[in-house]
Amino acid sequence: MKLYYAPGACSLASHIVLREAGCAFELEEVDLETHKTAAGDDYNGINPKGYVPALKLDDGQTLTEGVAIMQYLADHKPESGLAPRAGTMERYRLVEWLNFISSEVHKAFGPLWDPKTPEKTKDAQRKLLARRIAYLAARLQVSPYLMGNTFSIADAYLFTVLNWAGMLNVDLGKWPAIGQYMAHIAGRPRVVEALKAEGLTK
Repeated sequence: MKLYYAPGACSLASHIVLREAGCAFELEEVDLETHKTAAGDDYNGINPKGYVPALKLDDGQTLTEGVAIMQYLADHKPESGLAPRAGTMERYRLVEWLNFISSEVHKAFGPLWDPKTPEKTKDAQRKLLARRIAYLAARLQVSPYLMGNTFSIADAYLFTVLNWAGMLNVDLGKWPAIGQYMAHIAGRPRVVEALKAEGLTK
């Protein structure tokens, strides 16, 4: 398999899952401004949506969208325990978390990246994010991970998007449970590997 990624982007979640699952894979960086891959290929020809991640499978197919990729990888390596078995109530709880992160947290960061976004709009987004993060903090005060005592693909995703907070002036300091959660996940050996591989840490 080959993961097309951009350092620190939402593709980091899929990268973490690849390592946590013990998959054999290659990485290829994508320049999201030029839409060229490190090998010089036109990324739009690989993923016409133009954004990362994209996962090229061993049979030649390409899978896009991080939530789909992470579930595929967890099911590809069920022994990893990264997702409950399909059809169980626990799996639907995982999907519930994935949808919440995607629609209510990940997307809420979007306007903060755009320099053209008015400051008033950015302030409103930060207030929205604060409400969502408070909800997450309440969960993480009673369990170490979103799904309880077990690290899952939802944690890889949440860690990735909350990692943007410092760059975008979103203060996580008022929620100690979030700080503890982020530090705990950042210390996982496979997460350390992913961060180093993307040049995000030394």
